[in-house]
Amino acid sequence: MKAGIVGLPNVGKSTLFNALTSAGAEASNYPFCTIEPNVGVVQVPDPRLATINRFIETKEVIPSIIQLVDIAGLVKGASEGQGLGNKFLSHIREVDAILHVVRCFDDADIVHVDGDIDPLRDIGTIETELLLADLQTVEPALDKVQRVARTGDKEAKLRTELLTQCRAMLSEGTPIRKLQLSTPEQRKMLKSLGLLTAKRVLYVANVDESNLHGTCAQVERVREYAASHDGEVVPVCARIEEELLELDEADRREMLESLGLEEPALATVARSAQHLLGLQSFFTAGPKQIRAWQVRAGSKAPQAAGVIHTDFERGFIRVEVYSVDELAEYGSEAALRAAGKMRVEGKEYVMQDSDVCHFLFNV
Repeated sequence: MKAGIVGLPNVGKSTLFNALTSAGAEASNYPFCTIEPNVGVVQVPDPRLATINRFIETKEVIPSIIQLVDIAGLVKGASEGQGLGNKFLSHIREVDAILHVVRCFDDADIVHVDGDIDPLRDIGTIETELLLADLQTVEPALDKVQRVARTGDKEAKLRTELLTQCRAMLSEGTPIRKLQLSTPEQRKMLKSLGLLTAKRVLYVANVDESNLHGTCAQVERVREYAASHDGEVVPVCARIEEELLELDEADRREMLESLGLEEPALATVARSAQHLLGLQSFFTAGPKQIRAWQVRAGSKAPQAAGVIHTDFERGFIRVEVYSVDELAEYGSEAALRAAGKMRVEGKEYVMQDSDVCHFLFNV
């Protein structure tokens, strides 16, 4: 799964990207420092891995990951090509969700493209450009499919209905992610359009060192906006997070304690991004490795097996499953079996967050 980091120039996107991925992307005090998107991988911190490891010995522990794409800063007029906008918008089409970095700090040494700090104005600039870009996708597609629909083509009629709904929403300034779809066919059609405003958004409020918990008025305004637009907000001081990565574990823990933090804020960002993408975790555990895997919420056991290997899904027979909490309660897999807590489930089993699985398959 990919999440794209977007925002205006000079709001801290590349700094956040570096802190999340340790990628060392260039982060400078001028617009369009990033031209081609930087791509990196971020681990999703999960304390459940340590819990499993307390009761099952293994050689390595592997967390789940999310791929992050650092997309160059958008500006007003991006949908019309301003600031290399068309190129940057095409990069956003390729991701599954958006991490929208919003500047919520004052610093006279870091220029703002609009001259002053106004988080809601900045959010509005980005979202307006995404809406306009989607309109530019929807309107010609609607004109084309309407001609086919007149011939009586059933699929064209369904697509015409969907595109008409999309055009009406976009014209009203409403993102497509608010569109309620009732059938898998509609959802598949919508996905094929690659609309930017259909993607879920996590607002990352980039704050300064004096406001690590995001209690300032600027962040509160972003929270209010996100709440009314089905979004989430995570306050992060990207500069401090980048500094934390340069420290060894002992110094990092000391710095976190001095700042009054239990963990780096980026751990919250990674988990929130996973939740934003509609993912949940399941685990496999054995003497070679304990590993977290991601699967879409609502997926069935064969689909989860396929995340590990396509052969597992193709030859799925059954899965032995228990929860991390049950392992912690009973202390071992042997005790779970003896207590009848090691369940055997078939193809219709719907995966639950925190499942620990042993898949049985035959190819």
